[in-house]
Amino acid sequence: MKFKSFADLIEQVKGKSNRVVVPGANNKEALTAIKMADQNGLISHGILIGPLAAVKQTVAEVGLDDSKFEFIDCEDVPTMCKLAVDQILAGKGDFLIKGLVDTKYYMKAILNKEAHLVPEGALLSHFVLFSTPKYHKPFAVTDSAVVIAPTLEQKAKIIQNAVNTMHKLGLETPKVSCVCPVEKVNEKIPSTVDAAALAQMNAEGKITGCTVEGPYDLYISLSPERAAEKGIKGKIVAGDADILMLPDLDAANPLYKALAFFGDHMEAAAVLVGPKIPVILPSRADDPKVKLNAIALCSFLKDQK
Repeated sequence: MKFKSFADLIEQVKGKSNRVVVPGANNKEALTAIKMADQNGLISHGILIGPLAAVKQTVAEVGLDDSKFEFIDCEDVPTMCKLAVDQILAGKGDFLIKGLVDTKYYMKAILNKEAHLVPEGALLSHFVLFSTPKYHKPFAVTDSAVVIAPTLEQKAKIIQNAVNTMHKLGLETPKVSCVCPVEKVNEKIPSTVDAAALAQMNAEGKITGCTVEGPYDLYISLSPERAAEKGIKGKIVAGDADILMLPDLDAANPLYKALAFFGDHMEAAAVLVGPKIPVILPSRADDPKVKLNAIALCSFLKDQK
């Protein structure tokens, strides 16, 4: 990977041109993150969209220097999201930051076929990059926000999205663990059946640029000692996963939030992968530091091919 930590990432992207567009900018957490990003030299310009009085009040509350920002007055949430995408299409912004808007309207604006932000046949998915002293390298969790109950075909696309993102971060052959409750295929646990199928698709070259293994539980995915205890030996991914592919939203979203909330010295960045531009898609309740890290990650990703 081209950076060892989020602090290293922030140093790498400091001073770059980053024009952010924020629908629902009357959001204290989002603007606090933008203030932190500006203080770290990550913001060159921004467009803040939302009810003008409320947005300016929030700007004042967080102490954001508004000299780099334009304001667009808008009361209607779907319109805010469309206007945000319009700014990107007009070349006035580099990436989106979700403010106080519903995810469904945010996604609808991005998915609008007239915007051409999503390649034909692509699936959008959520990608959270984590870093913790308790694990020897950054790792990703997917999909914890977008696809509710993915089919096998959708799971393959979610893995490919995450793998392509890891490639941009400098990881040549990411190790993907299909995380399940148990490590053996059990017809009564559909996620284990899909995990084995995904590993087979990888072996057949239908999922490329990575190594996919599973079904593995979380212990096997992240701990070589626990993997050995469970009899998993001689495998590439076991105990050394770069990407944790969870079976559905019910599993992935609580894991994402539990790691972010309870993890000792855990850092994270949450983005949407699959569209032609980087998009920040955090949980509304995420700490501003998560959003700061996501701004840095988007700044890095927008210049990668």
